[in-house]
Amino acid sequence: MPVLAVHPPAALPLTRLPRGEWRAREQAHAHRAESLTAEHRARAARGEKHPVWDFLFTYYSYKPATLRRWHPGPRVELADATERLAWRWYATGSDAAAVVVDGAAFAREKGGLARLIEIMLRRTAARPGRFDCFGLHEWAMVYRQGDHRHPVPLRLGQDGTDAVVETHDLKCTHYDAFRFFTPDAVPRNLHAPTRDTQPALDQPGCLHAGMDVYKWAVKLGPLVPGELLLDAFELARDIRRLDMEAAPYELADWGFTAVRIETPEGKAEYVRRQRALAERGNALRRRILDAWAPEAHTERRAAESIAQAAATPAA
Repeated sequence: MPVLAVHPPAALPLTRLPRGEWRAREQAHAHRAESLTAEHRARAARGEKHPVWDFLFTYYSYKPATLRRWHPGPRVELADATERLAWRWYATGSDAAAVVVDGAAFAREKGGLARLIEIMLRRTAARPGRFDCFGLHEWAMVYRQGDHRHPVPLRLGQDGTDAVVETHDLKCTHYDAFRFFTPDAVPRNLHAPTRDTQPALDQPGCLHAGMDVYKWAVKLGPLVPGELLLDAFELARDIRRLDMEAAPYELADWGFTAVRIETPEGKAEYVRRQRALAERGNALRRRILDAWAPEAHTERRAAESIAQAAATPAA
């Protein structure tokens, strides 16, 4: 299999950052990351669970330390940065004390994963968004089932929740949401997404596809500038809020106001916020691709390895 070249062509110039400048960016990034994860870290220290925010650290199983680590991204040379030569996927730059991200090494080790990520980012951004699902995937996950994933009550009770599912069309396109549907909800969905069909079905209106931008950014490791990684995490956080506010759970005691998608007003609010999040998601997809700048490549074998590549752990 040919290896995708994910490093920039040699003709592209490098931006050289003096040590004082890149250290300042690194420290600012660490401070921002710590602010974003402070409440989660405090809860974890106390052994407390949260029905909304834990998802960002459990389903996306990246520790706060992952967010704290700053990378400059490709085409940036760090002056006086020899300590980074011990970091994975870094190499010596234009002098013995300078370092750059080693995109060639990443390509050799993670070629399949890199192909998958580019496909997912490019194809998802290129498709029109769909805005008629109304977040019913969360409702389908509790349909006709007494045991629920979150230890909080249902706003409408079990019968009322089931009635909402039965009076709406389920149109979920995202495999990682669909795979948690209850057995009775599965045949009600318009699509039957699988891991193999994910590149063909993911679209920018999907909240889970928007949260996945964060996952792809983490998996690209040093190829994504740290500031961009945190922007992707913030998007995932904001999407998660809407995802659970539109869910069937009663979360008022946790400080969340329900988006009552069972009503016309709730549907309108959901779509308005969903569209704004989709725009942010596509902007981030393009920024990641622009920063990374992978060269053109054939996609013909990506489907064969998608399941394995999607499960590859981040560095």
